[in-house]
Amino acid sequence: MDITHITSLLGGIALFLYGMSIMGAGLEKLAGGKMQGVLQKLTSSTIKGVIFGTLITGVIQPKTFAPVVAFIGCIFYVFLRNAKKKNIGQIMLGFGILFTGMSLMDTGVAPLRESAVFQNLFVTMTNPILGVLVGVVVTVIIQSSSASVGILQALSSTGLVTFSSAIPIILGAHIGTAFTPLLTIGGSSKDGKRAALIHLYFNVIGSVILLALVYAVQFTIGIPMWHDVMNKSSIANIHTLSSICAMLLFLPCSGVLSKLAMLTVPDNAEEAQELSMPVLDERLFKSPAVALQQAKNAVVKMSRRAARNVNLAAPMLLKLDEDTVSAIKVRENLIDRMEVAISNYLIKMTDQELGDDESHEVTELLNFVTEFERIGDYAVNIMEKAEELNEKEASFSESAQKELKLLEQALERILNLTNDAFENDDMHKAAQVEPLEEIIDVMVERLRDQHIRRLKDGVCSIDTGVVFLDVLNNAERISDHCSNIAARLIGMDAGEDYDSHTLKSIMHHNPTKDYMLEYEECRKAYLIPLESMEA
Repeated sequence: MDITHITSLLGGIALFLYGMSIMGAGLEKLAGGKMQGVLQKLTSSTIKGVIFGTLITGVIQPKTFAPVVAFIGCIFYVFLRNAKKKNIGQIMLGFGILFTGMSLMDTGVAPLRESAVFQNLFVTMTNPILGVLVGVVVTVIIQSSSASVGILQALSSTGLVTFSSAIPIILGAHIGTAFTPLLTIGGSSKDGKRAALIHLYFNVIGSVILLALVYAVQFTIGIPMWHDVMNKSSIANIHTLSSICAMLLFLPCSGVLSKLAMLTVPDNAEEAQELSMPVLDERLFKSPAVALQQAKNAVVKMSRRAARNVNLAAPMLLKLDEDTVSAIKVRENLIDRMEVAISNYLIKMTDQELGDDESHEVTELLNFVTEFERIGDYAVNIMEKAEELNEKEASFSESAQKELKLLEQALERILNLTNDAFENDDMHKAAQVEPLEEIIDVMVERLRDQHIRRLKDGVCSIDTGVVFLDVLNNAERISDHCSNIAARLIGMDAGEDYDSHTLKSIMHHNPTKDYMLEYEECRKAYLIPLESMEA
């Protein structure tokens, strides 16, 4: 290998990793929380999973089309305005870049395939363990079990490749191909690490078992063609047959690999609770009251996750943290999945014989799901604004930072009030939401005016100014959704179908003593400090 081949190899690895990254990001944007549901349906049984994996593996073999796919994806991504089409373009672009990278890797290691040293490795090893190691090492280096088997086929013409020497090498090649996904394990999520390890464990364990079985048969009853010379067809057939046998071996015990991966990359107790999906048992439909409580518990979990994301996203406007960004994205994915799961559960419940009150509660829970999901979306919007600031190497002025911290405190309070009111049917806390929401509206309006003045005075740049105003809009929307939730709770408790606008109108035009006391407390907590900042 000369310097050209080395640079091709390094460049290929870089493109491979980058392509995988942007393709994955495009898939997440396109499918959102539905991706998990789609994959669950396609792999709902072991047999379906095997068929799906076989089809996908077959589809991604034509590397020749990678540049064409990348070109089409680039057109979609750069020139089309439709968000869905841009996401499709990103996926295609990532797919094309990934396989272009693989082609570059192939080019980089091409001389090794013709190397006499590599060729001799295939035919000089009579020890089965060494044969397996040869298959592993060569396949890892040239990044393809098919290429390893191809070399073995080319060498079969020498008459030196027998069944006894070829079988360990072929099984070693199976193990070697499982190391390619490990290239991406460093920057992937825990589930990504587990997927790569499952692939590795499947190939390693399967190959070891098959090798043990082959040698057990040879040493007991013997294999007639054991020392016969293999031709190309025989090598190809054994390569295919060993893959099929390994798959059949793990069909009845596929869960073992998952447990092994979980043991290797475990969640701690807090993460397990944080990342768990709620239990929604359709057998409880026979007891609608119990099923509704189960659904509400799931919505409570969703509401807490949405609030957690808001509380994590807001501080990042002052200092970005990549681990926190990753945590928010994981939690948002869970929120999206929960929205789909809970909504489907509630819709199925409407097919049961429900009383009027139960039917009304189902409808209201569906509305609550939508409200909390939107709060989660606005949290992601704030996080993305923090990322935008970081990319531009921009920061807010000291006065803007103080204002944002005050707004952050108000958001945290209104979210806690809303979530506590929803979880515990606490009408006292629900009634405290609207006065605080009114204060937040006033805060946002004043902060908007102050920031526009700073822009005019040249204290803040255009970049930070636009981000600041966008953050204010998202904060205002979050408090609006909290108001909607509190209004529905109060309406349900009073037996009325209050919407947010009606409730606001009633409270604003005929405020109660409690309303005015709460409003005054919030004014002292947030507006007076804000006025002192203005001075």
